[in-house]
Amino acid sequence: MAALGKAEESPGCCGLFLLLPGPPMQPRWVLLVALSVLFLSGRAGALTEGLYCGRQVCYDVLGVSRDANKGDIARAYRQLARKYHPDRYRPGDQLGPDGETRESAQEKFILVATAYETLKDEETRKDYDYMLDHPEEYYRHYYHYYSRRLAPKVDVRIVILVSVCAVSIFQYYSWWSSYNEAINYLATVTKYRIQAMEIAKQQGLLNRTKEKGKNRRSKEEIKSEEEEIIRDIIKNKIDIKGGYQKPQIFDILLFQIILFPYYMFKYISWYVRWIYTFNIQGKEYGEEEKLYLIRKYMKMSQSQFDTLEEHRKNTFLEQKLWIKENYEVYRQEQEEETKKKMASDPRWKRYRRWMKNEGPGRLTFADD
Repeated sequence: MAALGKAEESPGCCGLFLLLPGPPMQPRWVLLVALSVLFLSGRAGALTEGLYCGRQVCYDVLGVSRDANKGDIARAYRQLARKYHPDRYRPGDQLGPDGETRESAQEKFILVATAYETLKDEETRKDYDYMLDHPEEYYRHYYHYYSRRLAPKVDVRIVILVSVCAVSIFQYYSWWSSYNEAINYLATVTKYRIQAMEIAKQQGLLNRTKEKGKNRRSKEEIKSEEEEIIRDIIKNKIDIKGGYQKPQIFDILLFQIILFPYYMFKYISWYVRWIYTFNIQGKEYGEEEKLYLIRKYMKMSQSQFDTLEEHRKNTFLEQKLWIKENYEVYRQEQEEETKKKMASDPRWKRYRRWMKNEGPGRLTFADD
């Protein structure tokens, strides 16, 4: 039976070669050459055009070993940068001081700069060393190389923080603008203006003695002061709800993000207490819980529900709308009442007549 394999010394060679099963005395040189080619091609495959220093090793470009520290790498870079800097070569000269043309020196200068950029950074150098040691993982090398080149230079966390701060500042000043618009509008409403003037007279803000002499002011100045007094009284006496309410610093986006864990813990605690108190122990709802259930059934936000007048909330409590069945009856009654109002409204009648006779798909021309 033929032997599986035998190691023999090759004449004229300083090593051993492997004889595999086959014809007698026939060395498998082809196999050795193939393995050598695969091994060398794998090593050369790590040096790919477009990655780092291309087909050249960055350490060889700078003339340093793989154990060189940052100081050695920096010194080698400065020496080669001075040697191949394009400014040493005049455009009209054929050869420079070192026998290099301007074009070749510029190419070498770029290669030296690329090698230095690769080796000066610890993370990039670590990836490059890994590529030299593991040439077969070329997909990984491409990924790490381009992920570092295309990565943003600024920390993403800083970008997010600056964006949130900018949005919060814009949000806060926008709310103040809306609030001031609401105050200016209320100051022009006769009902609120008369009430504010009565309060101002009671507080003695508008019953001042007339000024004489040098301290006398013009009518425009007195009127401007009165308007400011009315605005201040409206601000202090009227509680504006909804989108025009007075802005609070804790309502902006930045503080909402910071306080999100607190709000989440508070909501979970409230939910657990609700389940334990009313579902497990079976206690009756308080007024606050009843209003919460009513607001939930009506699908209104807290700010929308706060704009309702107190007598409406009391009516909801009297009708026991926190009970689901009572609320369904109330909702159906409201829908029926709305339909009756729309049926008796002349504008709604005209709209229904237009939809029946013409419809939105018909092109008509009005006389006016």
